[in-house]
Amino acid sequence: MINTAEATRVLETALICAHQPLSLKDMAILFQDEVGADTLKDMLEDLARLWTGRGVELVQVATGWRFQSRPEMREFLDRLHPEKPPRYTRATLETLAIIAYRQPVTRGDMEDIRGVTINSLLIKQLEDRGWVEVIGHRETVGRPALFATTRQFLDDLGLQSLAQLPALDPVGERLDGEPDAFAALVQDADPTGDLLESAEAAEPTDAPEVEAGPELSTTPQVDAAADPATP
Repeated sequence: MINTAEATRVLETALICAHQPLSLKDMAILFQDEVGADTLKDMLEDLARLWTGRGVELVQVATGWRFQSRPEMREFLDRLHPEKPPRYTRATLETLAIIAYRQPVTRGDMEDIRGVTINSLLIKQLEDRGWVEVIGHRETVGRPALFATTRQFLDDLGLQSLAQLPALDPVGERLDGEPDAFAALVQDADPTGDLLESAEAAEPTDAPEVEAGPELSTTPQVDAAADPATP
């Protein structure tokens, strides 16, 4: 049986070398299930304390645990790539925000809120990025697809759950401008702006914008039609 000190050393190494967050199940495999979940959690807490005050921290995200640089290190790390990253289009941010805060939603729901036609290419780019997926179909005419964010989306934004999304304006932020806190999270999650070029091409240029769309709820919604366990 491996001792706790050696097990912690192994766990630390695995977390540092992993390309993706490690779940407790992954960690148990490291030790051939000889180390229980409670012991693993204690080891993770010990590691988190050990790395306190350093430029890297151990954090829990939606799919597990990972090491990542602390936010205050971003200014310095950006100097390695001094070119200014492109900003996301309004179309991309608004569409992603609608899905994140109002999920599950159909393309028609998104268009009703934004007041413009949404090109399917934009949604496909979000799907290809791994941030959005179809989780079911609404039981209505045409059975339109219901879109929701993925666990990868939460991981990339450094969140454990949708409840950690930044709160919008308490009076009800409307989608006639970028939700700044959300936009900053997205930009930090994908600083290269992989979605920018395709999103620009996908957004209709002649469709009228509404002055003020429906309010965007600060609480992620759950649609019973999307949950197969719902009677």
